Amino acid sequence: MTYQALYRVWRPQDFKDVVGQEHVTKTLQNALLQQKISHAYLFSGPRGTGKTSAAKILAKAINCEHAPAAEPCNECAACRGITNGTIPDVLEFDAASNSRVEEMRDVLDKVKFAPTAVKYKVYIIDEVHMLSISAFNALLKTLEEPPKHVIFILATTEPHKIPLTIISRCQRFDFRRITAQSIVSRMRLIVGETGVECDEQALQLIARAAEGGMRDALSLLDQAISFSGDRVTIDDALTVTGSVSQGLLNKIAVAFNEKDVAGGLEALEELLFHGKDPVRFIEDLILFYRDMLLYKTAPKLEESLERIMLDDEFRLLAEKTSTETIYGLIDLLNKTQQDMRWTNHPKIFLEVAIVKLCQLEVKESNLGNAENLEPLLARIDRLEQELHFLKEHGTPAVQQNVSAQPQKSVKRASKNSFQPAVGRINEVLKQATKNDLNLIKANWAEMRAGLLKSQAALLNEAEPAAASADALIIKFKHEMICQMAMNRSDFLEAVTLGLLKLTGRRFILLGVPEDQWHSIREDFLSGHQESREESSEKREEEPHITEAKKLFGTEIVEIID
Repeated sequence: MTYQALYRVWRPQDFKDVVGQEHVTKTLQNALLQQKISHAYLFSGPRGTGKTSAAKILAKAINCEHAPAAEPCNECAACRGITNGTIPDVLEFDAASNSRVEEMRDVLDKVKFAPTAVKYKVYIIDEVHMLSISAFNALLKTLEEPPKHVIFILATTEPHKIPLTIISRCQRFDFRRITAQSIVSRMRLIVGETGVECDEQALQLIARAAEGGMRDALSLLDQAISFSGDRVTIDDALTVTGSVSQGLLNKIAVAFNEKDVAGGLEALEELLFHGKDPVRFIEDLILFYRDMLLYKTAPKLEESLERIMLDDEFRLLAEKTSTETIYGLIDLLNKTQQDMRWTNHPKIFLEVAIVKLCQLEVKESNLGNAENLEPLLARIDRLEQELHFLKEHGTPAVQQNVSAQPQKSVKRASKNSFQPAVGRINEVLKQATKNDLNLIKANWAEMRAGLLKSQAALLNEAEPAAASADALIIKFKHEMICQMAMNRSDFLEAVTLGLLKLTGRRFILLGVPEDQWHSIREDFLSGHQESREESSEKREEEPHITEAKKLFGTEIVEIID
């Protein structure tokens, strides 16, 4: 078998060939030059990002005949032997297929022997998280006190499964997902060296489908080269990766914008007819609208786009689609993607999603009207309650004041002074309890913390004075601040909703300046005291009068004060 896959032929042999991991390679090169080699390393990161390749390069650089050097020479006997796998002192151990403690002990029993062909023994344990607990325990003691001629390099895609006692004894390097630009640059170099013609858009599509893994990208490129004839086109890349063409995505997006259910379903049928995976299609559609959102909010960040190519049709679609619509589309697509994972009929969920997405704009407009009506209905409810109070208590007092002191009322109105609703305040005082007031005071600070700064500033020198089950009197130190607060509907609504959230009650808010509050309260208390005394006297006289009337009759009884 003479043919080798591209990812094997172009496997990095130097640190400079490890793409997208400069933070790792730079650190290792400095350690090699300064001869500060650790006894154990842990390479963690997603698949296909260069963990095992970096481990083999490090093994070569440590044992290179020209060491210390930042790069292995790849020409000496040690470098060639490690590359070919003919030197027994550098052992690559697969923990996925040798996870038992017996296999680990067989390896560790040979650690104490000195190397025979090179300076250091290097043990590269791949997928180390697959080891059993007993195998980890056997490895732990050797990692804690290893011989001077042994170096361990552990590689894993799931570092959270490795015991912390193992991690703490290693120098850890986290490999990142490789960017699409770096993958495209690497593939462009490989295509140029092999003499294969490939469209730039096809390379970009393959790089995005690889999801940050160089090995996946080279495997897809290898497959696309085999599938195509003389030139790898974007259609070949779409076929190999299973992705949906941007033209079809644009067609479906137009159907969403125009609320064309039939057009959307026809595009879906065309997609499924060509053998596209419904799950992959929903993912491509999410990335399509993600890129559209980024293009609308940050058009200069073209390198952040993952799925689309900027063309005139896409730009026109982005201009016609609002950001609110994009939010709704992505939310519904994400929910559909989650539902499709747990069903045997993903096509049905996809068709239902297409219908919903074509009708999404109408639903959003209805939702928007409902949201606009909600505060309006709350305000109408509050105004109806205030009108009820005015009819029962406030209106007669206002009419009496106007008839008795017309000149004084005109004078006050000219000064724009604040007129508290005395009748409503007296009604609240009749029903006020200390428990209601304590409930407000207990939640007062937390309610103020949830207000806007401009709203909370109105309550800096204000405090709750009295409260009933459904009304609250707020005492303000300054009359002007009281008038400003009571005239701001947003302030009243914010305080009402804040108390409703904390206490479960909706209070009607009444404001009163401090200087007027004392007189109103004294008038109420004096009037309340007189009425209480009258009722008390009445209660004292009632038994005697009743008894006398029973004994002698109402005609004979005469009450003398």
